[in-house]
Amino acid sequence: MSPLEIAAVATSFLAIGLTARRNLLCWPLNLVACALYFKLFLDVRLYADMVLQALFGVGILYGWIVWSRGRRGTGHVAVVPLSALGALAGLAVGALSAAAIGWFTSRHTDAALPWTDATLSSFSLVAQYWTARRHRESWLLWIAVDIVYVGMFVAKGLVLTAGLYAVMIGLAVIGYRDWRKV
Repeated sequence: MSPLEIAAVATSFLAIGLTARRNLLCWPLNLVACALYFKLFLDVRLYADMVLQALFGVGILYGWIVWSRGRRGTGHVAVVPLSALGALAGLAVGALSAAAIGWFTSRHTDAALPWTDATLSSFSLVAQYWTARRHRESWLLWIAVDIVYVGMFVAKGLVLTAGLYAVMIGLAVIGYRDWRKV
C-alpha cells in the first residue's frame, strides 16, 4: 500500500460518490483520480489500465461537457435511456477492443495480465461512454466490470485498490437505483 495508491483510492471514492449523485464536481475529481491511477498502473505493469486512465481523461472532458449541457431546469443532470441497439453496439465494441488489445499486449509487452487487463479496460471505456451519455445502464456494466477488477487487483497485490473497487460495486448499485428513479 503506497501513498500514491491511498491518494488514488480516496480521490476515486469521492468522485464516484459525486457521480452517483449526478454532481458536476465528479468530473474534475475523476480527472485527478485518473492521473494518480495512470502512474500507479505504470508502476505495476498494468499497461492497458494505464492507457485506460489516459482515455478516461478524454472521456471525462467529454462527459463534463455533456453533463453541463444536459441539466434540467432544477440543475440536476437528466438521465437518458439506452436503446437495445446502443447496448449491443457498445458491448460488441467492448469485445472487439478487448480482443485487439489483449492480442497486442500479450505479444508485444511484458503486461502482467494482458487478456484480463484488456477486457476490463475495453468494457470500462464502454461504461465510461455510457456514463457520459447519461445512460443508467452504465451502472450495470460498471458493476460487472468492478467485480472482476476486485479479483485482478487482489492478484496484483493492490489490496487497497481492490477494496475501493469493492466499494465501487456498492456505489454502482446505489447509482443505478437512484438513476432509475429519474
